[in-house]
Amino acid sequence: MNGKPAGPGRLPALRIMLPLLRPHAARVAGAVLAMGTAAGLLLVLGQGLRHIVDDGFAGRDGVSSLDGHALTVLALVALLAASTAARFYLVSWLGERVGAALRRQVFAHALRLPPSHYEQHRTGDVLTLLTADTEILRNLVGSAVSQWLRALVTALGALTMLFVTSPRLALLVIAVTPLIVVPLVVFGRRERRLSRVAQERVADLGAQAEETLNAMATVQAHVHEPADLTGFTERAEESVAASLARVRVRARLLFSIILLGFGAITLSLWVGGREVLAGQLTGGQLSAFIFYAVLVATSVTSLSELWSEVQRAGGAAERVHDFFETVPAIRPPANPRPLPVAHPKGSPIGRLAFENVRLHYPSRPDRPALDGVTLSVEPGETVALVGPSGAGKTTLFQLALRFRDPDSGRVTLDGIDLRDADPAALRARIGLVPQDPVIFGADVRDNIRYGRPDATEAEIRAAAEAADAAGFIEAMPAGYGTFLGEKGVRLSGGQRQRIAIARAVLRDPPLLLLDEATSALDAESEAAVQAALARLSRGRAVLVIAHRLATVRRADRIIVLEAGRVVAEGTHDRLVEEGGLYARLARLQFAAG
Repeated sequence: MNGKPAGPGRLPALRIMLPLLRPHAARVAGAVLAMGTAAGLLLVLGQGLRHIVDDGFAGRDGVSSLDGHALTVLALVALLAASTAARFYLVSWLGERVGAALRRQVFAHALRLPPSHYEQHRTGDVLTLLTADTEILRNLVGSAVSQWLRALVTALGALTMLFVTSPRLALLVIAVTPLIVVPLVVFGRRERRLSRVAQERVADLGAQAEETLNAMATVQAHVHEPADLTGFTERAEESVAASLARVRVRARLLFSIILLGFGAITLSLWVGGREVLAGQLTGGQLSAFIFYAVLVATSVTSLSELWSEVQRAGGAAERVHDFFETVPAIRPPANPRPLPVAHPKGSPIGRLAFENVRLHYPSRPDRPALDGVTLSVEPGETVALVGPSGAGKTTLFQLALRFRDPDSGRVTLDGIDLRDADPAALRARIGLVPQDPVIFGADVRDNIRYGRPDATEAEIRAAAEAADAAGFIEAMPAGYGTFLGEKGVRLSGGQRQRIAIARAVLRDPPLLLLDEATSALDAESEAAVQAALARLSRGRAVLVIAHRLATVRRADRIIVLEAGRVVAEGTHDRLVEEGGLYARLARLQFAAG
């Protein structure tokens, strides 16, 4: 995420997952116990096989001995099945719980990052973390780790039993062990690196798909489907190529492990068979030895396959770790200063002030977005911001909401520097109506009460009435329970804005930020909403971004911005009389109208 990879040996997967496992220590212990029991019972089965062959086939008791040993083995198999099922359930439960907790942590961290972060990073990367990467780590806890540990315990136990059964044959198996370890280390490192590359290509693919689907109307209006499909296909091929590179490394690893492991078993069987013929080894001992040798070989093969999963999880963990290492540019102070609380006999709250504010965007370090801006908005006052695109109007809104901090100067609310206040407490006192309001994939009721989830039905309906939205809402099939579709596709532009205005009305904030809140309304609706906003604005500080000057002629003050500076200030009539930028804009707009 921030370009700072976790180096080898840092084990980011363990550092991420272990804290999530601690609350479930009892189940972890149960899973470990079940795993150890299953591995132990599997090893005991080898001795049961030995006794069946030596005592049941060649023993003096004949059939009765065979029956007894067979029943014992059957009982061991039943216990093995029960312990294996218990292990599977416990580790699967842990995987689901830890996966959900990890997704919550990733999403919570994503919510802490300011909007400026998503101007420089793709949201598709975060979505990949929430889906593909966390799923890999969930599988690591819910399956791969327990299987890997079980295979390791089984391999070590079976190797011990090989020596107990026949030290000479065991040495043959040991001889090839270093040859198996080498490819595990060499190919494992390469696979970890290639796994991260493959996951990054998947993130690229998801980012393009998300961007295209979110702009489907624009895509189809420009007949851009073939070009977008071509681009998506190219990225899909890049993702396939990255994944196949990892698959090729794993295939070489599996080839090496199986060839060496089962080659050692074949050699042991050949040598052991000669010893049985020479009377140096019993048939039961050879059968048990082959059983344990097969366990060693299959366990080592499983270890190699599961090690590949561990390496893949290492790549996912590095990406998640890097994301967690991303420090939010906007953070609450250690000891936030409380904002003043309104008092019935005290002065109104909501005074917003910018004091000699300067700000540069990282993408434009040579040109300030704001250059020494000083202005204030008093409670009960409506101040309009006017100027050409790029003048700094939206930047002032971002500073007021503390989505950014100024390079120098300060922004205050009721005398408190915003950097000294809790951002959540600050934003709770602000009502925002953007030019392009966001409507969520929910019903009307949930969209209006988005900023006040505890609002009552009566308060929601009153807010809709004040925003002149009640009429079209009640005409919908399910009224306030009508689902509005993703991004409010079932609403017109004016209806979306009236929902956003109702949302702001419901919050009843001391400070209002209006970004041309009536720009998408027809003349009749605009008049009604302007009247509602006028009622809402009484006793509050209101800062308005004005694109159409006709909407702010009655503002108490108009601030004219150009190239990040305040170039004029006054009422509409006074600014027209003075000439300058505002008068020129007024002539152009009113002449066009």
